[in-house]
Amino acid sequence: MGFFELWNPVVLLFVVVVGLVYRSLTSPSKAAAAGEEPVSSKVKLSFYTGIALFYIGQGSPINYLGHHYLFSVHMLQQSLLYLIMPIFILNGLPAWLIRPLFKGAVMNRLLRFFTHPLISVLAFNLLFSVYHLPLVMDTLMENEWMLLGYHGVLLFTAFAMWFPVFTPLPEHEKMSSLMKLAYIAVNGILLTPACALIIFASEPIYAMYANAVVPFNALPLLDDQQLGGVLMKVIQEIVYGSALAMIFFKWYRTERAQEEELSDDPQDNSGLTTA
Repeated sequence: MGFFELWNPVVLLFVVVVGLVYRSLTSPSKAAAAGEEPVSSKVKLSFYTGIALFYIGQGSPINYLGHHYLFSVHMLQQSLLYLIMPIFILNGLPAWLIRPLFKGAVMNRLLRFFTHPLISVLAFNLLFSVYHLPLVMDTLMENEWMLLGYHGVLLFTAFAMWFPVFTPLPEHEKMSSLMKLAYIAVNGILLTPACALIIFASEPIYAMYANAVVPFNALPLLDDQQLGGVLMKVIQEIVYGSALAMIFFKWYRTERAQEEELSDDPQDNSGLTTA
């Protein structure tokens, strides 16, 4: 395990370049040129947090250890890349920055198709569950390019899955707050079988990890495998629970604000006259 195997400089360079490009594109002058307000520090922090999480998941020791030795670390990586990171990236994208990408009819139709709630929720959870079938995972782990391609598609579907909930484009808002709550609940249900397969297996089911020679003291294979399933399920519950809370309180504040506007509207009392 060399330094550059643990801390991937190519991924670091990619993240730095993306961060610099984002900084340039969201500068006050670019916002003014687009006739928009400057991008807030909160929005920028969300994007930078997202790309930092990407490096942690893809360029830090988590990636190397998870790919070669520890299934539990691999599941931690999956949680970071597919359940957490996309939320921060989407919340860090100003609408005026990405709207031009989807002005064309073809791109607009593709965006609406892949981010349709039914399609996105089924695509992500199906691909995620299939990935964790022993035959599929062992096959992918033996071929770096197949693994990279599958992860790329899975990452794409993860962004598509979160897009209906945290869309940066208001005109693409497809669901009400109540529908978003149901959507996240369905996501949690669909992810459960993959976690259950891993947690309740009575023996190690992944040959790649069973045959690995771990150069340090680690958990027994079955314990590490079950820990991986538990980590994924616990992190999923925390992330989905946090998303549910955010949506609920946003909906509650909106409803309260609308009620206050109605109560303050002088027209509300226009029909009341005195004899």
